Amino acid sequence: MSTWVTVLGACALAYALKLSGYFVPARWLAGPRTARMTALLPAALLAGLIVLQTVGGAGGTFTLDARLAALGVAVLLLWRGANFLLVVAAAAVTAALLRLAGWA
Repeated sequence: MSTWVTVLGACALAYALKLSGYFVPARWLAGPRTARMTALLPAALLAGLIVLQTVGGAGGTFTLDARLAALGVAVLLLWRGANFLLVVAAAAVTAALLRLAGWA
């Protein structure tokens, strides 16, 4: 199977999944519990992705490097209410300086 067949199949599957959302009855999504879950689900998925990209190494190993310190700086600045662009820039500079110092 070529790469393009795989890519086109994945695209068709993703489109079919999105299209199937139009066929879900509205009463299934109207409950308060479902509304709470759908409101919190993007934040939970993003948090999981951030943790995986920060401390997840190759082959499922746990890696401590400059990314963890950059995440700590970002969390501290977000907690203090800093502008998002400042948070991103400070985290990037933190990671860059730590890598320059030899903490890969």
